[in-house]
Amino acid sequence: MTPFVKSILHRCNTGPLNFRFGLTCDRIIIQNTHMEPDITPITHDKAFCFACSPCVACFNECCRDLNQFLTPYDILRLINRLALTSNRFLEMYTTQHTGPETGFPVVALKPVHAVTLQCPFVRSSGCSVYPDRPSSCRIYPLARAISRTRETGETTEHFALLKESHCLGHKQEKTQTVRSWIENQGLAPYNEQNDRLLEIISIKNRLKAGPLDFALVRMFHLALYDLDTFRIKIFKEGLLSDFAVETALLTRARQDDTLLLQIGYAWIKSALLTVS
Repeated sequence: MTPFVKSILHRCNTGPLNFRFGLTCDRIIIQNTHMEPDITPITHDKAFCFACSPCVACFNECCRDLNQFLTPYDILRLINRLALTSNRFLEMYTTQHTGPETGFPVVALKPVHAVTLQCPFVRSSGCSVYPDRPSSCRIYPLARAISRTRETGETTEHFALLKESHCLGHKQEKTQTVRSWIENQGLAPYNEQNDRLLEIISIKNRLKAGPLDFALVRMFHLALYDLDTFRIKIFKEGLLSDFAVETALLTRARQDDTLLLQIGYAWIKSALLTVS
């Protein structure tokens, strides 16, 4: 990986192994509790063998020992899947803490069992929210990071193939490229929205080192994680009356959660640039 790689908090947890990719200022770090995975850089058109299904003996093992962070777009998709308000979803299914590197609030799935740390959405038949599963579930066994040039802001994707000894998916005969995996797993909208989060984190790290003040933390949580409350405050309380947003875009955001999230990113970005 090149310097200045900005990685989405990305979990790949499986059975006894539980590790995540974390965001630091200029590098990817891997934290794990038991063993190091085999991590191999891989290009878009490089083929690899992998398949996951109920026919694979380790099926559902990756849904235990959970330490899974959710991006704002992950939450958006899940609340619509479950027909819950954002506030109710956060209360029922997540825990929150402050990211030690960024100062931003971080949301993680709340396991359903204190010992097995099992995902609340896994069933014996598999994932009960599969069409709207988080990006970290979709991308496995790949890891993704992006680097951004300081001069132009241009971004470049980087991928790695993760191989863990307990995962039998790598022993299956199905072959695909990174490019086809991204397409088949429906990752494009997740990557697009998650890269907006990376831009926010990059701006914060560049312009405002150290902890965030309480007002910015509340703004971040409201605009990116608690979309239903954000919508109420916009359209019933005039929250964005002093923020320049196209009227047509704002009108569409009444019903379009993705547009509302994009407005939230723009609002946070403006606030960071203003206070820095």
